[in-house]
Amino acid sequence: MVITINNKEIEVLEGETLIEVARRAGFRVPSMCYAKEAKHKSSCMVCVVRNSVSGQMIPSCSTYPVEGMRIETDSEEVSRLRALSLELLLSDHRADCEAPCTLVCTQGLDVERMLYLYDAGRYGEARSLLAAVFPLPAVGCDTCKAPCEKACRRGTVDKAVEIRAIIKELAGRVDLPVEDVYHVVDKRDKNVFISRLGRFTMKEKEWLKETTSAPSGCLHCACGGKADCKLRLYATEAGIKRPRYEVSSMLPVKEKIHVKGQMWFEPAKCIRCGLCVYNSENGFTFKNRGFGMQVVIPEESKTNVKKELAGLCPTGALYLVD
Repeated sequence: MVITINNKEIEVLEGETLIEVARRAGFRVPSMCYAKEAKHKSSCMVCVVRNSVSGQMIPSCSTYPVEGMRIETDSEEVSRLRALSLELLLSDHRADCEAPCTLVCTQGLDVERMLYLYDAGRYGEARSLLAAVFPLPAVGCDTCKAPCEKACRRGTVDKAVEIRAIIKELAGRVDLPVEDVYHVVDKRDKNVFISRLGRFTMKEKEWLKETTSAPSGCLHCACGGKADCKLRLYATEAGIKRPRYEVSSMLPVKEKIHVKGQMWFEPAKCIRCGLCVYNSENGFTFKNRGFGMQVVIPEESKTNVKKELAGLCPTGALYLVD
């Protein structure tokens, strides 16, 4: 069988879906709910393509080729529908891609990462991160107006993290060797999509007060799975810089569920693509139906989940920590 994709004739191999044919032919088609050689069901519509013969917009991850098809993967109409699908997915995704403290640091310091290392007791690594920015033991915080502390989300709950005090504490630890393993971020790309949590409800504030136990008091806003987040990647490529719609998710913000080992699950970041459900046996599962549907992991099922499953998650909702 031969079909046409972007005016190029392609011979279809047995069992291939449209997305597989297109990608094999060198055409880039984004997808959120699809992963090669993994069980999936079409749900996100990010992989949509257009059959110019019928005029239909179809999900390429679950549609099999038919003789005579003429497929468009990169037309303006296709791009517009993909962008709309991404906007809708973002409205159900409540998360900070980057911590506000890091975004506003005038020196390019990854503040949240430094606090993460500090709270984990990895003081040498935290000081090494500082050394990439400041000529230790001197730091530039004395004359700084501390935008990091003003932007700190903990400050909207009760009291902002004393970031400058922690920086000075680490800078003064001359007993800690400095390793040249970090580099300074001189300029942040303003075109990269930045997801925002939005305001905490009073109930969430009380919950955060009760459950935050980090020595620094940091809420650790930055997403642990941002490096491999397809939602952020495709949103950036589509020219989306901020979510268009208000977040509709009612799931508890910043709830982090320990699955096992290094694996964590954050329900508020989940777009319910189902990849973790369809590819774990007696592991993740769906709860409820319709708009109230959630992906959950029963306590008794956590041991059945393999760490490779985190690699299928397209949003950083399921991730491994270092």
